[in-house]
Amino acid sequence: MGAKYLPAASYRFDYYFCRMLVSVIIINYNTFQVTCDCIESTIKFTKNVPYEIILVDNASPKDNPDDFLKRFPSITLIKSPENGGFAKGNNLGIRAAKGDLVLLLNSDTILREDSISRAAEELALRPDVGAIGVRMVYPDGKIQKTARRFRGIKNELLDICRPLLMLLPYKTRSQIMLNQYFHCDYNTYCDWVIGAFMLIPKTLLDKLPERKLDERFFMYGEDQLWCYQFLELGYKSYYIADTTIVHLNNASTEPEKQLKLLKLILKNEFIIMAYRKGKGLYYAVFKLIFTFKEMGRYYVKTFAYKLFGHRMR
Repeated sequence: MGAKYLPAASYRFDYYFCRMLVSVIIINYNTFQVTCDCIESTIKFTKNVPYEIILVDNASPKDNPDDFLKRFPSITLIKSPENGGFAKGNNLGIRAAKGDLVLLLNSDTILREDSISRAAEELALRPDVGAIGVRMVYPDGKIQKTARRFRGIKNELLDICRPLLMLLPYKTRSQIMLNQYFHCDYNTYCDWVIGAFMLIPKTLLDKLPERKLDERFFMYGEDQLWCYQFLELGYKSYYIADTTIVHLNNASTEPEKQLKLLKLILKNEFIIMAYRKGKGLYYAVFKLIFTFKEMGRYYVKTFAYKLFGHRMR
């Protein structure tokens, strides 16, 4: 139900791959209109691959999930009995997915071109890739940094010594660091891509423990953890710069909420580092450096917010 099949002549890539069904999984939690906008843009712009849309409502207290079926009768609706977070919600969708490819798509994203087909095409050409992300912009057009490196002592120290990094040629600097040092202007392998748009082969998901995404995080950090686990299985991450989606990403501007969020991010980063490196000396040094850097950045942003009235990205 919900699959859309198009004539083979409309596809730009190999016939075998153009028949691969993409299961688009969207999680809703109290964002009815935002989620509807996401679904509408997916239907409007996805032309060159067959797809199904699976909507998981994470027990929204303010939304009636049946209202989605009234507006989009072809989607598959799953009503979660609880708000289990991003990972659990996606796993519910994956369990129902019929596709060869699974796209995790945030409800606060808007497609403005056929980004899903473009990502599916790239994934078909790269059997060594387990997760593909695309270029994202905020509603005002500013770039959102979505191609990332795994954190480590070397990169954190280089980030603190930013003026020295800026002496390097752009291509060298961007490949070492990615993230804020990368203008998102060329396709590249990376360590991980953010989960707001993450295309994954279903066969890779079947290789994971219990054949599902790791659910240890309620939110924040799970995409990095998943990409590391894909890498452990021999699959890299890849970023596509030549197709763009809009990501609303309406983070709170209130300093108190930002501090609470930062503490959660720090906690999850340390869990990921312990998973990757263990809890030895490397972990202790990283924790010290990263905490110092991020807390310092938080206080600079808080000062700027109080001075100028808006949050620095």
